[in-house]
Amino acid sequence: MKSICMVFVLLLLTACGSVKVYHDYDTQTDFSNYATYNFYPELQTGLSPLDEKRLLDAIDAELQLKGIRFSEDSDFYVNIKTRFFKAPQNTSVGVGLGGGGRNVGGGVSVGIPVGEPNQKREIRFDFVDTQKDLLIWNAVTESSFKENYTPEKRESVLQHIVTKALAKYQPKK
Repeated sequence: MKSICMVFVLLLLTACGSVKVYHDYDTQTDFSNYATYNFYPELQTGLSPLDEKRLLDAIDAELQLKGIRFSEDSDFYVNIKTRFFKAPQNTSVGVGLGGGGRNVGGGVSVGIPVGEPNQKREIRFDFVDTQKDLLIWNAVTESSFKENYTPEKRESVLQHIVTKALAKYQPKK
């Protein structure tokens, strides 16, 4: 019983703070040739200046862990775009008809949304070859967003997003 409760709590925690990540890359690219990066010159992330700094610091740290270093004369650019949206609420209308014996019954069910829709944030990470000006790799993350997070929580969330987004960078052939 205790293990069932632990599994339930663990599933509940992971469901609340989940980050969906979608990766894509050019299969013809040899990623071992990319050892340096820089941020796109006209970078406009769509984040506040403080959140942008937190995000760029998290990317710096994650890429350096992978052995990729920052350089003014880089092999690829990192471009970041952010989009905020409200997740649709699940509402439904159901009609049912049933019977048993000589009784026949019917019913109508209507789902009424309660509360506000969830605020979501999509962050897109594009890696662009500086010589060929071609997109070589990207990740799109989708996660919930709350404007009233503390600065520490914002930093933690952005670090988690970057870690999940870059987890599959440098695809192996």
